[in-house]
Amino acid sequence: MAFITRFAPSPTGLLHRGHAVSALTAWSAARAAGGRFLLRIEDTDFTRCRPEYETALIEDLAWLGLDWETPVRRQSDHRDAYDAALDRLRDLGVLYRCFRTRKELMALAGVAPHGDDPPDAQAFAGGPLEPDEEAGRLADGRPFAWRLSLAAARDRLGGFEHLTWTEETAGPGVRTARPEALGDMVLGRKDIGAGYVIASVVDDALQGVTHVVRGEDLIPATSIQRVLQALLDLPTPVYRHHPLLLGPDGKRYAKRDGSVTIMALREAGVTPQELRAELGFE
Repeated sequence: MAFITRFAPSPTGLLHRGHAVSALTAWSAARAAGGRFLLRIEDTDFTRCRPEYETALIEDLAWLGLDWETPVRRQSDHRDAYDAALDRLRDLGVLYRCFRTRKELMALAGVAPHGDDPPDAQAFAGGPLEPDEEAGRLADGRPFAWRLSLAAARDRLGGFEHLTWTEETAGPGVRTARPEALGDMVLGRKDIGAGYVIASVVDDALQGVTHVVRGEDLIPATSIQRVLQALLDLPTPVYRHHPLLLGPDGKRYAKRDGSVTIMALREAGVTPQELRAELGFE
């Protein structure tokens, strides 16, 4: 069996040590298996992605000693494929329009509006509006998001119990999808079209990815992706979820926390060999 994996960062900020662990883990797995390593730029959200961050992340990865196949796939170049998948889901009757604002979602989740957690990360199962109310909001030009209706998807698929995937690292074995933990996730928006959740699933299939290697914080997202794979008749890769790198405070590194970036380490004179050794990649 061929081994094809990828590292798929979003250019919304600078890479940090946690990103380096994920990239090195996937790259090392591909080399050990005599397989292929792909770099994919997940830049579907043009409101947050910046070209300077894409340039920086490519420089950082090359500095770390990674190499990858070219050309690099940029999701912003393939919006039609993702919007087609969103259209298919809409035709299947498993999407609905959600008009709630960020403030409303935060209030429902009991989170302060200035908090760090985005509303999409909160379990949500509000369901569609009544037809007359929805028509009124559309007529008023209200912005909306397309959410996956887990209830409709469950009916369409005959339940989720038969949706499984093979997990090779984080509690290895066969896992069963439990998408309820994330609720009715946003899959697209009126202004930007299909989002990264759909784009990632579509790209993994188009690029023939056999193994998804990434941090264990994304295990819950695998359940949603498994549902989308079933709805869109796409293959299911093998998954490897590695432990997260934690900072001195015991929390995982994150862009929003101002974690020490790879660029800053480079500018401070740290060598690639030193960082790789520090992260456990001799």
